[in-house]
Amino acid sequence: MGSSTPVEITALEESFRRFAIHGDTRATGKEMHGKNWSKLCKDCGVIDGKNVTLTDVDIVFSKVKKKSCRTIVFEEFKVALGELARKKYKEKTGEDAEAEVFKLIEGKAPVIAGVTRAVASPTVSRLTDTTKFTGSHKERFDETGRGKGKAGRVDLVDTSGYVSGYKHRGTSKGKLHTTIFL
Repeated sequence: MGSSTPVEITALEESFRRFAIHGDTRATGKEMHGKNWSKLCKDCGVIDGKNVTLTDVDIVFSKVKKKSCRTIVFEEFKVALGELARKKYKEKTGEDAEAEVFKLIEGKAPVIAGVTRAVASPTVSRLTDTTKFTGSHKERFDETGRGKGKAGRVDLVDTSGYVSGYKHRGTSKGKLHTTIFL
């Protein structure tokens, strides 16, 4: 093999890879599909809603990818960014515009949607207030409002052999009563 120098990965390529594998466990990071391309443009602020819209991003993706492919490689990615850069920074030269867009993306990673905070609406509060529960639902919680788990949900099976609610349960003392029909 010899002492081959490792290929330098640019910050831009690093971001490309991070977005390329986002949400896809099988992804190699060498190609990016349209959904992640759109996410990258959104998360990194390439889409501004004025000069560059989601539609522009989709059109450019379709334009740069190979006909039979559903993904773009890093080189095509750079071409696509170049196209968007010229739309976004109309007043700059092509190269300057590209440099600006690259700066938006370099070193970035996909924004993972934050955990949504629970909204304490009166409706939800009412539905989750165990003190207001009635009937069999009431049985599912102890006095403190904590759930009893399975014991609160499952009717524990009575194996005594008596019909539930039988008044004289446990009084037969082993006698067997038989009625004979003639």
